[in-house]
Amino acid sequence: MPNFIDPTPPGHCLFCRLIAGEIPATRVYEDDITLAFMDLGQVNPGHVLVAVKRHAATLLDLTPDEAAAAMRMAQKIARAAKDTFDPPGITLLQANGKEGEQTVFHFHLHVVPRHAGDGITFTWPRKDPSRETLEAHAARLRAAMAD
Repeated sequence: MPNFIDPTPPGHCLFCRLIAGEIPATRVYEDDITLAFMDLGQVNPGHVLVAVKRHAATLLDLTPDEAAAAMRMAQKIARAAKDTFDPPGITLLQANGKEGEQTVFHFHLHVVPRHAGDGITFTWPRKDPSRETLEAHAARLRAAMAD
């Protein structure tokens, strides 16, 4: 199955340039696979982006090791944000493809400390499918994972 289209021209990826040190970033932590840095569009103090160092446009372009490393880093950052800023909640956000609201086509996820009334909302229209429909969808997914 094809991955999402990466509209970034080769050599023009903002995050690749940031990771390479060609443009400045406020780095928080890094390891061999990932880099965590402050989001310039801070929603709340401690809002950090976790990106894989290798250019991979979406989650579907990651290796299993890269996906695991990104989640390990996100957890490490979330714990540090909780200890440092004491938010009552934390949201992880990761988007894929234009229709998924992805704006930078280099895999990353947001670790966002959350507070009541911080202006972040997540809403979508509930479709409430029947149990039979859900079972049919689940069966299709199980079949795809068995391949």
